[in-house]
Amino acid sequence: MQKVKIFSGSSNKPLAEQLCKELNIPLGDVAISRQQSGEIHVSYGESIRACDVFIVQSLSHPVNEHLIEMLIMVDAAKRASAKTVNIVMPYYGYARQERKSAPREPISAKLVADVLTTVGANRIITVDLHADPIQGFFDIPVDHLTALDLIIDYLTHKKITNPVVVSPDAGRATTAEKLAGRLNCPFAIMIKNRPAHNQSEITHIIGDVEGMTPIIIEDLIDTGSTIVNVVEALKKKGAHDAYICATHGVFSDNAIGKLTHPNIREVVITDTIAIDENHSDKFIVLPMSPIIATAIKIITEGGSIATLFKSGS
Repeated sequence: MQKVKIFSGSSNKPLAEQLCKELNIPLGDVAISRQQSGEIHVSYGESIRACDVFIVQSLSHPVNEHLIEMLIMVDAAKRASAKTVNIVMPYYGYARQERKSAPREPISAKLVADVLTTVGANRIITVDLHADPIQGFFDIPVDHLTALDLIIDYLTHKKITNPVVVSPDAGRATTAEKLAGRLNCPFAIMIKNRPAHNQSEITHIIGDVEGMTPIIIEDLIDTGSTIVNVVEALKKKGAHDAYICATHGVFSDNAIGKLTHPNIREVVITDTIAIDENHSDKFIVLPMSPIIATAIKIITEGGSIATLFKSGS
């Protein structure tokens, strides 16, 4: 690990610091500033020649600022003769635009992948992409980690009475089935329409939820509106108060306020996106640093990333 350097962008410095603690190395020295015009300036404060550089940056709000900042950090590292430049991007912004759902739309997830590759990144480490096929958008290695095992361990220790895993849409059905299998409980699927971005309407519930405790599994929570709609629809079907589980807490607008809904017991997320420490006790934040740190060690010293996943994950 002597030639490993970890640097943090502006989006999630606490996670970068935890990674360094796990790996027993200091956080790298980099100065990030903005000129009066808004242009971003990056300067590494130490030599990175012939080093394996890892840049920690989630594409959280403000997404475009953090994206450009990361690109400039990659370019600066390449020009400073780093051996490899690896992007640790726990949350991949634009991942929800992974296909054309209507004519004349972009595939922005592919665009971001192309830009990251073109600027000179050698590898991407990310967590729970919105859609697995996004890995194929890259022409460089992608280590796709998951928080599912963390969530399963937490829920197992909770010993929830009469649980049922609920997928809020068909896209999360595979993950819901895995979670239900590991918890040895049934699962249900919600069918919904999306009249517009960040809007959803629940139309059907497939599966029995009456008298059961729902565990709703998502990859991310953005505005919180969909989750609230799901919880209220389940309540109308006779379900108990719900547990919400997601990897990424995007929490746009008044999402945190919405998630204090009386029929939500807990919101379980990870620290892939930095969250205000003054959040409600209802929010449980699981640390991703041990998993990501182990992945970095495997990448630099050799080994198999598959050892990070439990059977069935």
